[in-house]
Amino acid sequence: MRLQGRKAIVTGAAAGIGLETARRFAAEGARVVLSDIDSAAVETAAAEIDGGLAIAADVTDQGQVDALIACAIKAMSGLDILVNNAGIPMLGGVENLAEADWDRELDVNLKSVYRTGRAVWPHFKAQGHGVVLNTASVAGLAGSAGQASYGAAKAGVINLTRCMAIDGADIPIRVNCICPGFIETPMLMDYLAGQDDPAAARAQVDAMHPLGGIGRPADIAGGFVYLASDEAAWITGTALTIDGGLTAGI
Repeated sequence: MRLQGRKAIVTGAAAGIGLETARRFAAEGARVVLSDIDSAAVETAAAEIDGGLAIAADVTDQGQVDALIACAIKAMSGLDILVNNAGIPMLGGVENLAEADWDRELDVNLKSVYRTGRAVWPHFKAQGHGVVLNTASVAGLAGSAGQASYGAAKAGVINLTRCMAIDGADIPIRVNCICPGFIETPMLMDYLAGQDDPAAARAQVDAMHPLGGIGRPADIAGGFVYLASDEAAWITGTALTIDGGLTAGI
């Protein structure tokens, strides 16, 4: 097992990429704390996982983030891996995006990585090792219509990942991120269902990926397992793109 004996936190773990990552970590031998703002949903998710623990937390509240890290360390008698997966979508260009929506997007998708990093850094530094993994997006690699705040937040996650990797290298704390393409998550399914022609919208998104169709949460979870494992011991500061070829062409 590639993560035998490791202890991990996964945020945004009630569904989608976060839940599948927690499942894969547990299957690889890790003990996992699942965290999400939706307390009922994350309790249900944790119950599906052998040894899974649920701790509800709002990643926009530093006090709750500090408590999450402290409670997880106490419950598992340690912590080795933190996966920052909490995120929300926010559609709109600068002309029609409300300032409050801009602030909310960056607070949840970007500043939360700073908050959790700030909370976990002393623990990782004291024990002399740690892994931080962040969910970015292909939207952070290239511009996209109607994704001003989402794209800016995810681009920020990518460069924050690099900065944290440099800051933590001498400890070492390894910090990497994954840039998913379109993944079959509740977030994407809700978006497609809200289009005038959901079937046509789904076909259009499928066609964007040269390998055929949108991805699965398992595709991203597999990347997180690799980056968390000793196989990636010499990898830090990277943005691993897992997108079915979406960004390979023009």
